[in-house]
Amino acid sequence: MSTSAEFNPSRLTLARSRRGLTKTKLAEMLGVEVRSITAYENDEFRPDPQRLLELAEKLHFPVQFFFGDDLEEISPDIVSFRSMSKMTAGQRDSALGAGTIALILNSWIEDRFSLPFADLPDLSQEGSPEAAADTLRRLWGLGELPIKNLIHLLEAKGIRVFSLSIDTAQLDAFSMWHSNTPFMFLNTRKTCEHSRFDAAHELGHLVLHRHAGAKGQEAEREANAFASSFLMPRSSVLAKAPHMATVEQLIRFKPYWTVSVAALAYRLHDVGLVSDWHYRTLCIELAKRGYRKKEPNEAPRETSQVLAKVFSALREEGVTKSDIASALHIHVGELDQLVFGLTLTGLCSSSSPHKQSESKRPHLSVIKGGTE
Repeated sequence: MSTSAEFNPSRLTLARSRRGLTKTKLAEMLGVEVRSITAYENDEFRPDPQRLLELAEKLHFPVQFFFGDDLEEISPDIVSFRSMSKMTAGQRDSALGAGTIALILNSWIEDRFSLPFADLPDLSQEGSPEAAADTLRRLWGLGELPIKNLIHLLEAKGIRVFSLSIDTAQLDAFSMWHSNTPFMFLNTRKTCEHSRFDAAHELGHLVLHRHAGAKGQEAEREANAFASSFLMPRSSVLAKAPHMATVEQLIRFKPYWTVSVAALAYRLHDVGLVSDWHYRTLCIELAKRGYRKKEPNEAPRETSQVLAKVFSALREEGVTKSDIASALHIHVGELDQLVFGLTLTGLCSSSSPHKQSESKRPHLSVIKGGTE
């Protein structure tokens, strides 16, 4: 990352947005007038060294972060948010700020490793979300069998998967295209089953809505229908699932597709294996047992294969989390939030005299996490 000797006001705006703060709130934290923050961000005048230290402390960014080139901010118009109704404007801005930091990290990684190229078709012209899901399964050679590790599959197809930062826990997931590369951000504190459905939902947005198309609730319904069909193909459900299932049968059969009991009940109703009345009965029983919030027999969490390989290779070269954070002018905690729950392979934070050669560019071979 190139740097300059001058304060960059756009980076202050990004840092403030990343923390989900309004100008008024930041001014209150600093004990200054709102017009001072406005002036800093509009480049009318610049903070003195002491004020800059205070800004860095309150916003939890190193001072060096505020000196450098403009960073490409993510417009809300290009992002598909899941459960958008749950989030505030501050949470949305914080998530978009995290996305910008992820773009910086991804660029740093791609300078050193060859990652899979995007292999996602435009399926916006398919007749229905279910038809699009069937087409994508056929193109990817998945057949009708369950997808054992969805994150591995997405990464193998060139999708960059990151974690939603901990302080935006109200968000389920979001996705976007950037420079012909698809990105996906998942709430990794949710159950494996719910996170998989979120990932399939965002995959639906990426292949159905890349070039605009449906918006708002219509787009959400299409992405939900895609996710349900992609994870639980109709012929597979008709062949394997019980008719007029009980809750106990849902619990027994859900591991086959690694979905939640609620998602399986919905799919059984969708394909006609349970009636409207029986589906309502199942929903009431699931709510009574608390299975809407706590998943029975939760599956093991899926993790990132790409990030694990990247961190493993960097560790062998003596590159630490602190080294990466320093190169990006962020704190280690910011880096941790982008990979939280996605990799069991970490980097120690202490510095090492051995650095990875800039000339090295290892190729990461990602095994397709499809059928097994």
